[in-house]
Amino acid sequence: MSKSAILAGAFDELAGSYDHGHHEEIARALIAWVEPGAARRVADVACGAGAVALELARQRPVTAPAVLAVDLSPGMIVTGRRRAAGLVPDTAIDWRVADAVPLPVPDHSLDVVLCASSLHFLGRRAPQDWMRALRPGGKVGYTLPLATHFRPSELFARHVAPDVPLPRTAEDASAWATACGFTGAASRILDLGTRRVSVTVASSPAGR
Repeated sequence: MSKSAILAGAFDELAGSYDHGHHEEIARALIAWVEPGAARRVADVACGAGAVALELARQRPVTAPAVLAVDLSPGMIVTGRRRAAGLVPDTAIDWRVADAVPLPVPDHSLDVVLCASSLHFLGRRAPQDWMRALRPGGKVGYTLPLATHFRPSELFARHVAPDVPLPRTAEDASAWATACGFTGAASRILDLGTRRVSVTVASSPAGR
């Protein structure tokens, strides 16, 4: 069984008991930090139960492009659809069961890429693909758990990408975004009880 299939199965098992409150708090902080805009084409990468996509869709006018919500777990997508029903129009979110890397979009077709609580499972290949998917000057926003506060279960610890260094400070988080080729990186630390995460916004180079 592939690594993707194993991880999808693990998240399928969590879909019915996901900590929505925790992820909704992260979603609100990420969206406020990135300020995606009402008319932008946005992807929620490795969306889980869709906390970011749902929060963003609730803020946007009905004329805004659908938020693309991609996750490899069918169970998470089912949960996200169920949670969105009645809260936002059916056309507000484009739910996709698919690997997050590569994103199922043409080159330079997105204005904003958002990724909450998932990048440390995706690896450095994810920001490389975001660079492909974003238009020049487009925004990327993501969160990472702080190295000092990350305590994954044994199952999920096996899937943490070795090429994504978990930050200890906001400066660490911004420096890694810059090392990945993004510009204008800015990060903050979000305290969530016993958990702390970095929240980063950066831009794809405008001149590429």
